[in-house]
Parts: sequence; C-alpha cells; structure tokens
Amino acid sequence: MTDGTATIERLYAAMEAADGDAMAALYASDATFEDPAFGPLAGERIGAMWRMLTRRGTGINVDLRSHEAHGTEGTAHWLAHYRFGGKQRPVVNDVHSTYRFTADGLIAEQVDRFDLSVWATQAMGRGQGLLGRTPILGLLMRRTTSRQLDAFLATDRA
Repeated sequence: MTDGTATIERLYAAMEAADGDAMAALYASDATFEDPAFGPLAGERIGAMWRMLTRRGTGINVDLRSHEAHGTEGTAHWLAHYRFGGKQRPVVNDVHSTYRFTADGLIAEQVDRFDLSVWATQAMGRGQGLLGRTPILGLLMRRTTSRQLDAFLATDRA
C-alpha cells in the first residue's frame, strides 16, 4: 500500500506549478471527482479539467494548510489564490478535499467542497454571490464548465 500523503503533496505542488499533465497522472483511469463548479467528473475528464484550468490560469498560489492520509483514505484543507475572469478579480478559494486512493497511491476518488456563494462573490461580483446562495448558480456553473470542458477535450485530442 502506497501512502496517499505523498500523492496529495504532489497534486498541490503540480497545481501551483500549473502542470496539469502531472496532476492528471495522479488519478486512476477510472477515478471520480466532484466539486461545486464542475459537478461529478470521471475518467479522462478529470485530467482534462486540470489541463484546461492550468493552461488558462494565471499565477495560482496554493497554500496546503493541512493534509493526511491513512490507508486508502485522505483529506486536505487548502487555499487557492488566483485571479479570475476578464476583470482579473482576486479569489481565495477555501477548499476541503476528501480522497480515496488505489493500492498504488493513485487518486480513485476526490470530492472538493467549498462555498460557491463566497467564490462567486469574489470571482464575479456581489450580484453573482447572492445568486450563489440558491441552487441556480451551481446549475449554471456546471452547465458552463461542462461545455468548456467538452470544447477543451475536442481541441486537446486533436
């Protein structure tokens, strides 16, 4: 059994280095991922998400506040500092992640939790933050991110 602690550390080091390929390599081929912005993802869509975000992003700083793994389970609390959108609004996303690992230390399942309303207020302004207190923003966000990911996959495979 490989300790998932090293996998968590490599994941966030690769995120800060904007290395989506290195991040993708840390997931099992049948892995699952879920967060409030992308909803549930599986398989190749996880790596594609990280490649898309790291290629489009500008200057992410990751603060891995705490993390641990025991056996096939792990957790992390991390902050992502970055600028979002055309207005380059500063965002500090406070994320709590849970993991399940394969026997060889790859990520089999990751669930990220953060307050979508807080994120939306920072990233898109106060009006979107208020909308974030309803299920509507999550639905719109997941629809938009799914389309963006589909378009990225179409060009990434070419």
